[in-house]
Amino acid sequence: MRIPARHISQGRSKMKKAVVLLSGGLDSAVTLFHAIDGGYKVLALTFDYGQRNSAELKRSSLIARKARVPIEVVKLKFPWKGSSLTDRALTIPVNRTVKNIISGVPSTYVPARNSIFLSVAVSYAESIGAEAVFIGAHSDDAGGYPDCRAGFLKAFAKAMKLGTRAGVEGKIDLKFPLISKNKSGIIKKGISLGAPLELTRSCYKSGNAPCGECDSCILRAKGFREAGIKDPALK
Repeated sequence: MRIPARHISQGRSKMKKAVVLLSGGLDSAVTLFHAIDGGYKVLALTFDYGQRNSAELKRSSLIARKARVPIEVVKLKFPWKGSSLTDRALTIPVNRTVKNIISGVPSTYVPARNSIFLSVAVSYAESIGAEAVFIGAHSDDAGGYPDCRAGFLKAFAKAMKLGTRAGVEGKIDLKFPLISKNKSGIIKKGISLGAPLELTRSCYKSGNAPCGECDSCILRAKGFREAGIKDPALK
């Protein structure tokens, strides 16, 4: 896969900086390469927050290495539960229809996760003088997850503008370039950018291989099917 031409200039001091939230999944990987292609000097940020699928941390590292960008891992510990992604006593939904997946908030919703992640990302960005924070939220997630919806992201961007020095001075923006795309559109964009889709992991469960039955696996399979492309992460 090609590396965007602008990526070769990652070390130039005059390049704009951006912090990109990188989870190891398909959407954040494409967002990372979108930011690079847009001329930003990228710094990846990922979170170890007790998620059941800790394999995504390794995937984040591999993707960052492939993109030749530094990655910062922030470890968080939530003393409370409330999500099947962090609480093994709760069951991760499986074999649901797409209609059910996108209608209603699932147990895999982590309370206020994107509010927390974005706040940390903005703090990091402000401390290093970055001009932008990128998040890979998109339309397929917007149905089930309130913190992936355009309305929330626009509201957070406004709060960032009002509540940080960089925001008040007009020096930082929140960018969510995939918000109008569905999964197949994201896949096609990733291929055009040369993003290493084969390194991404979307499964909610732990294990060496994707389960193929959780909501995330189902939406990923649907996306590749609609894009007419074989998932390169599946051997």
